[in-house]
Order: sequence, then structure tokens, then C-alpha cells
Amino acid sequence: MKPASGASRRHMPTSPFSPPPPAPPVEQFSVNDRVTHDRYGLGVVTVVEDDAAVVVDFGSRQERIPTPFKKLYKL
Repeated sequence: MKPASGASRRHMPTSPFSPPPPAPPVEQFSVNDRVTHDRYGLGVVTVVEDDAAVVVDFGSRQERIPTPFKKLYKL
């Protein structure tokens, strides 16, 4: 027997199993966007670091939030 390879198999069109859903697009933020975070609350984006992270001012603290922005939503 051959050992299992690390490569993923392609989806066959006649397969009864549906292919995995595509990844959702990464949210784009810009400076002065009003945002809300599940843990920190309401804030304003102060710095955008390319597509790596954003720095948000939540009033009492500033937090650097890396991508993907799972708990950060634009208002």
C-alpha cells in the first residue's frame, strides 16, 4: 500500500459530497473607520499595516488586531 500523500484531492463533478466552501474575502479597513470588536467594544481604526493588521483605539486602550479579523466588524 502507498502512504497517504499530503496533497489534497480535487473535487470530482460527479461526487455526492459538496466541495469545501470558498474562504470569505478579508475585510478591508481604512484609517478613521468606526469598528466594533466582540471583546473590546467600539473603536476607531488609527493605523492600517498593509494587509497584516490594524491598530484600533478603543478609548481606554489601543489594540493591534492581526488578520484575519474574525471578531472585528465595520460599522
